[in-house]
Amino acid sequence: MGSKLSVEGSVQVVIVGGGFGGTAAANQLKSHGIPFVLVDIKDAFHHNVAALRASVESGFARKTFISYKDSYQGSFKQGRVVRIDLRTQTVVLESNEEIHFSHLIIATGSDGPFPGKFNQAVTKELAIQMYDGLVKEVQKANAVVVVGGGSAGVEMAAELKTDYPEKEVTLIHSKTALADAELQPCVRQTVKDILLRKGVRLVLGQRVSNLNELTLNKVEENMELRLDKDAEVIAADLILCCTGLKINSSCYIDVFGDDVASNGALKVNDHLQGRSPCYFLWAAMMELASSMVTTWDVF
Repeated sequence: MGSKLSVEGSVQVVIVGGGFGGTAAANQLKSHGIPFVLVDIKDAFHHNVAALRASVESGFARKTFISYKDSYQGSFKQGRVVRIDLRTQTVVLESNEEIHFSHLIIATGSDGPFPGKFNQAVTKELAIQMYDGLVKEVQKANAVVVVGGGSAGVEMAAELKTDYPEKEVTLIHSKTALADAELQPCVRQTVKDILLRKGVRLVLGQRVSNLNELTLNKVEENMELRLDKDAEVIAADLILCCTGLKINSSCYIDVFGDDVASNGALKVNDHLQGRSPCYFLWAAMMELASSMVTTWDVF
């Protein structure tokens, strides 16, 4: 239980992004009685670590969403932040609504393709329907191709073969080693061995050259994936894309100038702190390994 703090009436914290970092910040502020508004394009927290299981197991998706309204009542606002105005200390939503802040926490995390991530402006119920719809597509498919062999792609292929061992599952990866580069080689080799034992066909060191011409997440007969290094064509009736995450910097990339790195991350020091003219930047926490959470305190 957090103790209530005495705060000035002008204090209003705005949190942009309701992932793991944003909700952790909101929970801390709520426990101390500090006024805040959490803004997210969805109306529910998505436990995306379980998203791939929700893609193959019927009914599982409902377990991965928690309503923001249930958790934060009037301290939640659904909307997409399209601009941050540091001069007026407001965030501007796509609807043109402006929300004033005395302190701003940017917890926009990462972005990536469905089904690994879900970053659309929809309701919880519609999101669940989309995952349940994908489960039905998986059940109909005979030959499934997973594009991308990082951690998400490896898990996706394993989930498919675990629940549907009779299906033909192919994993295409641009590198020769699977999973994340930060893992020990012995771990990456173990991952490879497990997939092979499960019967996953591995196509490594090659990219799909015509991915943008193909239908994703929906069964379509006689789809052909062309590879960039040889003439082989891989047939599929369902293609799932797991090509990795990127930093979700869309709401702030035009605001913070030199404080934004080339990959969209906000620059911080070893203590997750940084400087910008007239503003003090400190990072509240990290949202998983690939996500940036920062707070701008105007003074």
